[in-house]
Amino acid sequence: MLADFDQRLIAATQAGLPMVPRPYDAVGAQLGVSGAVVRERFEGMLREGLVRRIGAVPNHYRLGYTANGMTVWDVDDARVDELGEKVGALAFVSHCYRRPRALPEWPYNLFAMVHGHNRVEVERYALQIHCLLAEACRAQDILYSTRILKKTGLRLPRTE
Repeated sequence: MLADFDQRLIAATQAGLPMVPRPYDAVGAQLGVSGAVVRERFEGMLREGLVRRIGAVPNHYRLGYTANGMTVWDVDDARVDELGEKVGALAFVSHCYRRPRALPEWPYNLFAMVHGHNRVEVERYALQIHCLLAEACRAQDILYSTRILKKTGLRLPRTE
């Protein structure tokens, strides 16, 4: 269970930090503590694995990346973790993960989201992934986004 302060801190910042010159001070004022306390607790949460990272999340659509393709790969199970780490480290992959297959209809076990300015660019990135996977890849496909239904991470309920 989360400590009361941790839960309040996450609830206060889960939609993003305030766009002000000193965001930790603004959050601290909302919670009745100093900005230093907010910063220190976030550092602790990062160390403890409660929070993965604190950073900007750009709107890729507004930046011109309108072709979004979930590349899916049928990769040798003995190598999927090793190769997935390499695929996930590519600059053009926003997230990469392993998922169970649903045979016989769905043979894919490695997923990598690629954003491009157009489908040709996404397909060029997929070719780079294919070259990296080499003989460990048995099949692939690209599933293109057509619309956004929901785009948020986990949200904790407010405890007021």
